[in-house]
Amino acid sequence: MAEVRLENVSKAFGDDVALDNVSMTIPDGSFVVLLGPTGAGKTTTLRLVSGLDHPDSGNIYIGDKLMGNTIPAQRDVTVVFQQYSLYPHLTVKENLAFPLKSPLLNTPKDEIEEKIKKVAEVLQISHKLDNKATALSGGEMQRVSIGRALVRDPSIYLMDEPLSSLDAKLRADLRVELKRIHADTGATLLYVTHDQIEAMTMATHVGVLDKGKLVQYSTPREIYENPVSIYAASRLGIPRINILPADTFENSLNTAHSIGLRPEHIFIGEGQDCEVTRTEFLGDLVRLHIRLKGQDLITTTSTDTTLRTGDTIKIRPNNPLYFDAEGARIYEGVK
Repeated sequence: MAEVRLENVSKAFGDDVALDNVSMTIPDGSFVVLLGPTGAGKTTTLRLVSGLDHPDSGNIYIGDKLMGNTIPAQRDVTVVFQQYSLYPHLTVKENLAFPLKSPLLNTPKDEIEEKIKKVAEVLQISHKLDNKATALSGGEMQRVSIGRALVRDPSIYLMDEPLSSLDAKLRADLRVELKRIHADTGATLLYVTHDQIEAMTMATHVGVLDKGKLVQYSTPREIYENPVSIYAASRLGIPRINILPADTFENSLNTAHSIGLRPEHIFIGEGQDCEVTRTEFLGDLVRLHIRLKGQDLITTTSTDTTLRTGDTIKIRPNNPLYFDAEGARIYEGVK
């Protein structure tokens, strides 16, 4: 495995700036998730690291080697795409063996057999090795696709939304699987997604991208608890953070333009009157939709609550976040 470093990397496609002066370090053995909406620059970053595209300016290092204009085959990386990209006429075993048979790797036959056996056990597909790819379920096909990457044992694994085409249960199962694989192998992963649950549950580091700029790069907890902007705060957390005019509450920071309240930052029982507009029972908690001074907010409470639509409750902020008129975080003087 290896550390990956981007230094002042930019990339444009015509007039469209896909990546704008991005610098970041992907530590050896880390699981880094790039998070942001379509067009944020996530896939462009991954393609630049892989060598499928080359930066207009800046440098990319894998280990201590400058990549320059080296091609993907020279970079010791492997990519897992959203689509499975399996050979349908081959068995699972043959699909797993295919990358190892590259003339560049020249892997001995007994080593191929050993690697396939080990990866199949890790992915729990040993009983499927003789099946054709077309006989597999969607989750099994994606496991094989991931397995084709794992057998390579590269410096870094690059994954471009590999779970987005799966149903919710399969996504949840494979999130756990990927996290286990990372823990077992100590692999370095760069993972692209727009799904904040994947970022929160799998990543050691999250890079929040917006229109080609790296807005914040830290641990999921740090970004959740100490976002640098409204944009970064909105990338993590379900339900999304409540953003309100700062004067919605009394005694707010007088230099603030907006106040951000996570659901757990709303204290129920004292403060200002508001109306419960809807309740949602989610099994382990109840989500409350409330309206205060024409502003809609979401908070949560325990399942034994007796609150119903139309009830009036009192709320106040608890450990709020403050932002200026441009959406940047205000730190000084926060109460």
